[in-house]
Amino acid sequence: MTMLVMGHMNPDTDSIVAAIAYADLASKTGKPAKAVAQGAVTPESDFVLKKFGLAAPEIVKEVAGQKLALVDTTEKTQLPADLDKAEILAVVDHHKLGDVTTPNPLEMWVWPVGCTCTVLKSMYDFYGVEVPKGIAGAMLCAILSDTVMFKSVTCTPADKAACEALAKIAGVADMMALGMDMFKVKSAVDGTPMRDLVFRDYKDFDMAGHGVGIGQLEVVDGDILKPYVDGLYEEIKKLKQEKGHHTIILMLTDIMKEGSEMLFVSDDKNVFKKAFGVEAGERSFWLAGCMSRKKQVVPDFQAKAFA
Repeated sequence: MTMLVMGHMNPDTDSIVAAIAYADLASKTGKPAKAVAQGAVTPESDFVLKKFGLAAPEIVKEVAGQKLALVDTTEKTQLPADLDKAEILAVVDHHKLGDVTTPNPLEMWVWPVGCTCTVLKSMYDFYGVEVPKGIAGAMLCAILSDTVMFKSVTCTPADKAACEALAKIAGVADMMALGMDMFKVKSAVDGTPMRDLVFRDYKDFDMAGHGVGIGQLEVVDGDILKPYVDGLYEEIKKLKQEKGHHTIILMLTDIMKEGSEMLFVSDDKNVFKKAFGVEAGERSFWLAGCMSRKKQVVPDFQAKAFA
């Protein structure tokens, strides 16, 4: 049976490209595999795939009876509802361990780096498999995206080294110019429905029994989003009601200012004082230097907000 390789719901570029890369590597090392996704690609991912001649993965939302490899997540809230009826054979990730469990041993590569594709570059090297040119270019973009062009606190020397190597394979002479082109696409919001913007990079979490949703919009200039803040706020209010969550946060990340306006709806805004040491306004607050949901928001919120 062909193994399906999938990332989290509302897939970002790392989730999409990591699935493509691991499916390629697994197939070349004797484990036939196919990249799939739980949703359509974002404009940024579409730009990356087209630039490097790759096809978007097939959308799959039910996995009962399938053999799976998971990339970029181990959180059940971010995976298909019938996950327990599938067999997980491998995990490749760069986040904290979630609540996925397996009855049998599995291949597992989980590293504290800025991007799953950084881990995958080392896996290609470990198995002695050459990274195809197109996949190398897409992996480069995924790392630049996840590390916000090396500005994020999640960025490590391993991420930068992987980018240097992947750029050579892909024939990219100026990776930062490529990154800016990608982030310009990511910053384009005109004509996009508010719900699509909220879900462009959104994840659900179970924190001490409380439902928490955290989305992120990264733009090169925060002023781009000012005309849309009211609409985004109304959309996260609807989303909170639909999901029954305690808190929904939408990070409006300004790449140039290196910080995030945290738009929120919550049952108790005192959780932000506990988690981040700041007094929240009626619907938002600014976190200077905050670029990463994974390292600067989720850990503090999970450890302190509901303590």
